Amino acid sequence: MDPRTAAGAYREAAFENAPPIKIVRMLYSGALRFLDQAAAEPAGGLGSRYAYLLMRADSIVAELRLALLKEHAPDVAANLEQLYLFVEDRLRAAMREQNKAHISDARKVLANLLEAWSQVELTSRAS
Repeated sequence: MDPRTAAGAYREAAFENAPPIKIVRMLYSGALRFLDQAAAEPAGGLGSRYAYLLMRADSIVAELRLALLKEHAPDVAANLEQLYLFVEDRLRAAMREQNKAHISDARKVLANLLEAWSQVELTSRAS
C-alpha cells in the first residue's frame, strides 16, 4: 500500500469522525496555514503560488460562511458572517492589489476566531 494513500485515508477518517467544533478549528488552522504560506511567497497574479494559497484560504472562509446555521443563534451567525465577509474582502484585496498587509488583516480575524473557538471547547469540557 502506498504510504501517501494510507496517510491521506487516515487524515480523511480523522476529519470525518471529528466533533464539529474540532472541524471548525481544523478549518481555521488550515486557512491560517495558507495565509502564512502566501505571506512568505512573492506577490503574484493568477497562476502564482501566492494566488493559489490565497484562493485556498478564501475557499475555507467561504465554506465556513456558507455553513453558518442562522436559525440556532441568529446574532452570533450574523456577526460571524460579517467577519467572514471582511476576511474574504481582505483576501481579494491582497490578490487584486498585490498587498500583503491585507493578508495580515485577514489573519488577525481568523486567529482571534480560532482562539475563541478554542476557549469554547475548553469551557465545554470544564462543565
